[in-house]
Amino acid sequence: MKKVTSKRPYLLRAWHEWMSDNLQTPHIVVDAGQEGVQVPGQHVEDGKIILNVSHHATRSLELGNEIVEFQARFNGVDFPVRVPVRAVMAIYARETAQGMIFTSDDLDSPPEPDSGEAPDDKRPDKEASEGKRPDLKIVR
Repeated sequence: MKKVTSKRPYLLRAWHEWMSDNLQTPHIVVDAGQEGVQVPGQHVEDGKIILNVSHHATRSLELGNEIVEFQARFNGVDFPVRVPVRAVMAIYARETAQGMIFTSDDLDSPPEPDSGEAPDDKRPDKEASEGKRPDLKIVR
């Protein structure tokens, strides 16, 4: 079976674009203790740092599949920020607090079936015929 790519970078980009389009200020919460995180240490609190990732606060912002990179000023000093996507814990708009908290499910997607068809126990028609309700979760 082929491993499916992580949803996290796609969700991160989608939320960032939506917030930017609606004139909101996107911030990310980063687990600063993860390997590969490059942030100014003096701004880390309780192992986390909140970064303004708006286009106004950053230069050369790249929201890639593996890495979030940009240049920013901290206390008037330029700093190259580099954050592995797996270290991003949440994205939210400063003005409304709307956004998303990421879970390990957003990183470790299950493998997809080789045949291109859903396994028998996951087919919508079988679920409906057995009277089972779909397993959905509310996202606010």
